[in-house]
Formats: sequence, structure tokens, C-alpha cells
Amino acid sequence: QVQLVESGGGLVQPGGSLRLSCAASGFTFSSYVMSWYRQAPGKERELVASISIAGDSTYYGLSVKGRFTISRDNTKNTMFLQMNSLKPEDTAVYYCKVRILPSDYWGQGTQVTVSS
Repeated sequence: QVQLVESGGGLVQPGGSLRLSCAASGFTFSSYVMSWYRQAPGKERELVASISIAGDSTYYGLSVKGRFTISRDNTKNTMFLQMNSLKPEDTAVYYCKVRILPSDYWGQGTQVTVSS
């Protein structure tokens, strides 16, 4: 079955960096677009970034563009999110997602807290 496992979250000071990972299994990772989403308390889940099958095309939400970098390693069935210049408003649970029609599959999430 499809499984997505996020890791790498934690507590970081404003201006700091974190690298999230999403380990995938149960499907042909190299055949699907992958995405990172986040959900802050009291807010709707929002798209952070997406990456194409080959990794040569990316999309970023306006709030993270220029600070976050999405990447993938199809040989290791893993997706990454490098987060730099973190702000308190980046505090959220971060999820990876894959759409394998007709369903969306989500990981359990990893908490990122940006605070001094």
C-alpha cells in the first residue's frame, strides 16, 4: 500500500534552516508528481511546493518562494524540502502528498516550529 513518511521537523529559531524528507513506498515513486503541504493551527492546509516526475520543474507558493527548495531522489524514493530563512509564520505541520487517481495519499506530517 502507499506509504509516505515525513521526517526532519523540529524547533528552529527565526532565520534558521531545516531539511524535511519524505520517504515513499508502495508505488512507483518516479512516475508521480510529488508535493509538500502545510497546515498551521486554525488555518486551512496550503500547498507549499510541487515537483515534476523528473525533478526538472517545480512550483512554489508565494509565501515560500525564494526561501524553500523542493527536490527529489528517484533512486531513493525520497522527496526533500530545504527550508531557509525560516519565519515564525512558517510554523505548521508539514505533509507530503501524492495523487494517484482517484485518491490523494498523505503522510502523517512533521511539526515545524519557528520560535526564539
